[in-house]
This record gives sequence, structure tokens and C-alpha cells, in this order.
Amino acid sequence: MSEIKGKKGFTIIEVVLVLAIAGLIFLMVFIALPALQRSQRDTQRRDDLARVATAITQYQTNNSGKIPGQGASADIKSAVIASGTCSASTINDATKLLCGYLNSSEAASAGTNEFIDPDGTDYSITIKKVGTYASPTTVDHIVYIHPKAKCEGEKAVASDNNRDYAIVYKLEGTGTYCSDNR
Repeated sequence: MSEIKGKKGFTIIEVVLVLAIAGLIFLMVFIALPALQRSQRDTQRRDDLARVATAITQYQTNNSGKIPGQGASADIKSAVIASGTCSASTINDATKLLCGYLNSSEAASAGTNEFIDPDGTDYSITIKKVGTYASPTTVDHIVYIHPKAKCEGEKAVASDNNRDYAIVYKLEGTGTYCSDNR
């Protein structure tokens, strides 16, 4: 503070300096906040994929140790809950997993979906043999399950064990996430 003719006050330089510092702090928060939010959504997605792994284990328990899509051809088996109903024109392993294991019986009977991405979009599930598709490059809300596969980094690769599976999902901020039961 400076004193001019007996009056106390701030100089223009002090005011500009304070405004510049406040502007920098605001800018840093403005830039960091979206990255933090993306990171939080990706953490929730990883938790959701752990839920898929638990559902696959329950599926195995109820289906003589088989994993969804085991013995499947290279054809896609997929399921998405469309228009809020837990049904599909073709009942397959993906539909069973999505409707029977990833949603509570109350939600499934009410035709609602509890398996939703943090951005509010329904997840869909695709069961496909590894190597029959390219890794996802954009967030498409598809959980890819690969029977007889394991993870090597962010990619699923073939495995010799019939009980192995890999779950692959494209994250919003940090690449592709691959999780397996090894």
C-alpha cells in the first residue's frame, strides 16, 4: 500500500498483480477440472468392468464352468438394452450376461437398465473371439468380452486356456483398459 497526500490505498501495479495472480489460479482450475472429471469417470468405468468380471464368474457358476461365448464362432454376439427394456430379439450369451447378471432382477423385470456408463449412456456387451476386430479407438460404450483370451497391456491376445477371458473397454482419457481373469 502506498500513501498519497495522507490517503491509504493500493497502487495500480498492486491491483494488476493481484488480478493477474487470480486469473492464473482460475485458468489452472479451468484447465485441470475437465481432466479430473475424465479421470473420475474412467475410474468408475474400471469399477464397472470389475462388475462385469464378477458377473462372468457368476455366469460360470450357473453354466457348468463355461464363460459367455465359449465355443462361439467368430460372429459377434452382442446385447444392448434398447429403449430401457432388458430384452433382445435374439437371446444369446451377451444378453443373458447383461440382463441376468449385470442388472438386478427388479430392474430387469421393470425393463430398466442399471448398467450405465458414468456419462449416462447404456453400456452394451459384445462377445467376440480375440483377433476378429480392431481395438476400439473411440469411446463407444461397448464392453468387449473375449473368450479364451488374456491381456497384454491394453490389448487382448489369444490364450490356450478355455477358462480365460479378457474384458476390453476404451476409456475416455487414458487409453484402452484390458482386464482378464488371470
